[in-house]
Amino acid sequence: MNKRTRLFVLLAVLALCFVFLWPSISWYGRTPKELQQLALGSTENIKSYSELKAAEDVRAIKALVKGDENAALTDDYAWLKKDVAKKYKLLDKKLPSVLTVKDVVSAYDSELEFMNVFQSHYRDEILKAKKYYENSVKLGLDLSGGMNIIVKADLDAAVASMGDAVATENVSEFKKEAMANAIENLSSRIDKFGLTSPVIRQQGDDRIYIEIPGAAQADAINTLIMGKGILNFRLVDMDATNSFKAYYAQNPASTFNAAGELMDASVIPEDCEVFGVYTKDEYGLDERYDWLVVKKEVALDGQHVKSAEVRADEFTNQPEVCFNLDSEGAVIFGDFTGAHVGENLAIVSDNKVKSNARIQTAITGGSVSLSGGFSYEEANNIKKVLQTAWLNVPLEVESQQVIGASLGDEAIHQGIMAIILGLGLILVFMLIFYKTSGINAVVAQILNLYIMFAVLSAFNLTLTLSSIAGMILTIGMAVDANVLIFERIKEELRQGKSRAASISMGFDNAFWAIMDSNITTFIAAIFLSQLGTGSIQGFAVSLAIGVCSSVFTALFVSRLMFDFDTDVLHAKKVSIGWGIKQ
Repeated sequence: MNKRTRLFVLLAVLALCFVFLWPSISWYGRTPKELQQLALGSTENIKSYSELKAAEDVRAIKALVKGDENAALTDDYAWLKKDVAKKYKLLDKKLPSVLTVKDVVSAYDSELEFMNVFQSHYRDEILKAKKYYENSVKLGLDLSGGMNIIVKADLDAAVASMGDAVATENVSEFKKEAMANAIENLSSRIDKFGLTSPVIRQQGDDRIYIEIPGAAQADAINTLIMGKGILNFRLVDMDATNSFKAYYAQNPASTFNAAGELMDASVIPEDCEVFGVYTKDEYGLDERYDWLVVKKEVALDGQHVKSAEVRADEFTNQPEVCFNLDSEGAVIFGDFTGAHVGENLAIVSDNKVKSNARIQTAITGGSVSLSGGFSYEEANNIKKVLQTAWLNVPLEVESQQVIGASLGDEAIHQGIMAIILGLGLILVFMLIFYKTSGINAVVAQILNLYIMFAVLSAFNLTLTLSSIAGMILTIGMAVDANVLIFERIKEELRQGKSRAASISMGFDNAFWAIMDSNITTFIAAIFLSQLGTGSIQGFAVSLAIGVCSSVFTALFVSRLMFDFDTDVLHAKKVSIGWGIKQ
């Protein structure tokens, strides 16, 4: 490979690394703290914030119009001018040179359309920051602070609570379903609590690992874990629903306050409540797509549900959700459905409507079927909702570790200082011992760290204190490769060879010694990363990445710098140590 090609390869690698690092740079260096907090919230919380913030802004602009309709649009809403210009162009109207609040409001056909512009602005801004976070280097709990919890699920107790309902040969399958349901419930509760980017995954057969970055109250988390979801069946008031949705379409900005409560309670009957209708989005999170007004009185409590499954209708072959009630629930449900044939019944879980079905006939006997053109995915989601009522899996917090944010900040500071001190001492040593050639080693070290962080960002890996330790160790190993090369060059120079020949032979003779030592280290790091857990795994991963990047910088970048001095600067001698005669 000639020198020009090597230069292009190096520039391409550096450019690619910058692309990988850009999300991390944008998230940690360019995103305000307030926006970071919003972006770390759940998708549902982002949507709720965007709606409430949009409603506030629309009310504020309406107040400005009422006070002085000819007032100029303030700088806070300067971003709105672009969208207003598009609206005027569509309407084939000339855009005023000075936009007034009246001009802005009149560009939109309805208040709902106007509100949607604000909502989209805030949502896109937060989701853009969230995308930066998702593609950036994550900080582990030991650096960012937070909670680390391991929860044990008592699956044997769950089997025992079902009695004879679970056959012996189906126990294993039941435990898998119970475990999946427990994880689903915890995800729903913690996400609803508004916590930031929680990690919830199964660990082994009966344990759940929960990692919550940021500040969180241990008591509140334990309450969420030990608690149980609330599920019930309620009668739907379709007339009130249609009336409410018509009102909301006309007054979207003044329907709910910042707490999500109705600003005017008279828009629905006194004996009713309004809830959002939710489905699972592409990320598996609850997403509201409609509103429903239901009676406050509970028709049937979820505790009467005993089992649920998805079947195919024997006539249409369409999926339907079937569930069974206990004897008391069967009587209550039979009487209720008989009295409300032709009306709608909603399944409400944690104040979210998950299903809205029409009562076709009185349902007696305790066996109920829900159908309505569901897909299998929708049917399974409803089944999971019903399972929260009857599948009782006792949970116990087995271990809990809380790391304060201040300790995380201190760890980050100490890690950064360790890296800077390590680089600084290496710089001093290499400059004293190897003179000008030591600069090549230091530049290689800086590029080594640059590439390591880029790889971490590219694969969305988590940076922990042990990862920083791996990086510091990599710095020492990378310097060792440069020392080998420099000593080989010095040997060639002592034999009276020219600069170009000494450099070429030095790199060639040191090549396999460097490769052998780094390959063995890489193999050890790979085994550690696969067999180790926690801090050991973080150390091994950063070490493996560092080994690869250090070989590249020592053999490729350092060689290119020597060749640049030889061919471009026309250097005849090598400043590489004391007592070397050239």
